[in-house]
Amino acid sequence: MVLAVSAALVAGTALGLAPAAQAAEAGGSTGIRFVDIAGEGGTVLKANVLTPAGSAAGARHPLIVLPTSWAMPQIEYLVPAQKLADAGYVVVSYNSRGFWQSGGEIETAGPKDVADASKVIDWALANTAADPDRVGMGGVSYGAGISLLAAAHDPRVKAVTALSGWADLIESIYSGRTQHLQAAALLGGAGALTGRPGPELKQILSDFLSSNLAKEEDMIAWGRTRSPVTHLDRINANGAAIMLGNAWGDTIFPPNQYASFYEKLTGPKRLEFRPGDHATAELTGLFGLPNDTWTNARRWFDRYLKGADNGIDREQPVQLKSRSTGGYEGYPDWKSVHANQRTFDLGGTQRVWANVDSGANGGVTLLTNALDQFLRTPPVVSVPLLPRSFAGVWQSERYDAPQRVRGTVKVHTTVASTEESGTLVAYLYDVGPLGVGKLVSNAPYTFHGKAPGQPFVVDLELFSTAYDVPAGHRLALVVDTVDPLYIEHNPTGAQLTFSSPAADPSYVSVPLRKE
Repeated sequence: MVLAVSAALVAGTALGLAPAAQAAEAGGSTGIRFVDIAGEGGTVLKANVLTPAGSAAGARHPLIVLPTSWAMPQIEYLVPAQKLADAGYVVVSYNSRGFWQSGGEIETAGPKDVADASKVIDWALANTAADPDRVGMGGVSYGAGISLLAAAHDPRVKAVTALSGWADLIESIYSGRTQHLQAAALLGGAGALTGRPGPELKQILSDFLSSNLAKEEDMIAWGRTRSPVTHLDRINANGAAIMLGNAWGDTIFPPNQYASFYEKLTGPKRLEFRPGDHATAELTGLFGLPNDTWTNARRWFDRYLKGADNGIDREQPVQLKSRSTGGYEGYPDWKSVHANQRTFDLGGTQRVWANVDSGANGGVTLLTNALDQFLRTPPVVSVPLLPRSFAGVWQSERYDAPQRVRGTVKVHTTVASTEESGTLVAYLYDVGPLGVGKLVSNAPYTFHGKAPGQPFVVDLELFSTAYDVPAGHRLALVVDTVDPLYIEHNPTGAQLTFSSPAADPSYVSVPLRKE
């Protein structure tokens, strides 16, 4: 999948070379220049540079550094970089170490990658007309994470646009203590095909995919080092203006961890969520087509690197685009998104057998939520036909008015297992009059070391979303034990029992937009 996207981007950006040359002839920029930059330890980083044309001698221009996404070639950002250069920016894009022609091994946003970002800034300040007081960084996916980490370690970075990135690597691919199988396998496979994974990454992936619990603490420590939220104090101390953008259905870096990180930032900040999957919200902008994400990234840089009074800092800082309506909604902060809550009970006792797929699932990484983005076709199931031996099902009453779900749905329940380890996956569906359920959200949960037969409490946050349930529909919570998106830990013959004790009733809390 990543290779297919890479091929498309290479073709698209190659086509962008022609308009880039035309822009240079028209005086917009000097055209593209390919260079080698010495990264940390002298490792060669393959890069390209675009600079404004026709500037006065001695003039300085704001600098934007764009590290490439995971497995992507160095011309990934050529089209948006050209537009930025035409607008007066010096733009340096570089292939992250370990990928394509750049030297070294894949460090997965480790300390060497962060040091590389500073080396690229050093090079740009020494070899272009870049202004040392107006430095920005940005990128998609891997480039977003490296940019946030660089903002923690290099105070020269004044503005960041982090698109489809991560703030917490553990909460991204190990949320609910569950391995996100398709996401990790996709990243590992793409890295092996387009780069050179080092021994550390190979070992981490091996332990992760083989469920080596003896190495769980080591894996978590490895991920924490590479998580911007770990370095939050330094990010806030440096004070960079940070714009975060992500998709509701991102199956590699889910939105919850970005929203949590956003709330903890103290400097200028903006949070945008849109329909789609990983990097699909930014994709058209890489081809030079109209794209809200890249438009706002440009506005963000203009405001905080050029001082332009373009109004972006006066807009509501949290901007959400619903999966259902396609319109934007503004909020003063993330807490205001889910200010209203509506609950429905998970009453009674239900038992399910593990290790059998009930038919409820979250789809396929990159594909399913991209289809929802462009065609509004989320995964569907027939709720009445779900096998109750393999799935617990609870439904709300039928709603007379639309229910505009905004934010993070929370599940509170009591579970007992016949085994000490297990996995469950919760799904929230919008159920129409014919019983067809459209997936609103989902999330996995894994437990280890539980006493067989002894009930324990599960509090689970589903992945944040914005979805409108039509009048006349109801919501359904479905819980089963198998989903191709995740690694499950249910021993053969395991059974899970869901109950609702009188002293601690089980429920689903649904966040709703304030009308």
